[in-house]
Amino acid sequence: MAHKFEVYQDKAGEFRVRFKYNSEVIFSTEGYSDKSGAKRAIESIKKHVGDAPVEDAA
Repeated sequence: MAHKFEVYQDKAGEFRVRFKYNSEVIFSTEGYSDKSGAKRAIESIKKHVGDAPVEDAA
């Protein structure tokens, strides 16, 4: 699969999510105190990303 979400624990002990496409990290989230918070973030992203507007900040 060319794209995936990864849940990982950072050096500070927080759980984070990163989204990878072709092994390149596209984005990562803030830290969560438990793994379930990171998994909820994934579900929220999946639910809302299709409706996200595109803003040109340039």
